[in-house]
Amino acid sequence: MTYVVTEACIMCKYTDCVEVCPVDCFYEGENMLVIHPDECIDCGVCEPECPAEAIIPDTEPGADKWVEMNTKYANAWPNITEKIDALPEADAKAEEEGKLEKYFSEKPGQGS
Repeated sequence: MTYVVTEACIMCKYTDCVEVCPVDCFYEGENMLVIHPDECIDCGVCEPECPAEAIIPDTEPGADKWVEMNTKYANAWPNITEKIDALPEADAKAEEEGKLEKYFSEKPGQGS
């Protein structure tokens, strides 16, 4: 099992999860984070830290597409190992539906 970041992270990018990850397996895009499934050690400490509840185990129904997406972008985006400020609209967008189609950006973030 591994953990993956889902649509709920898009336009939020809270990094509380990054701060607790013991293996630094988070990668930063312009408006979301992803977890590298091959680096994740399945410890689960990140899941309860996410205010947007965007992190799920890959055993959840519908997680397959997120495993693919997390793998693809973890191989393209820079690693992030330190907490940064969430996006300005994070609280307002946290529970919005359909964010993948509306807002997702393939551009990388800054990393750390």
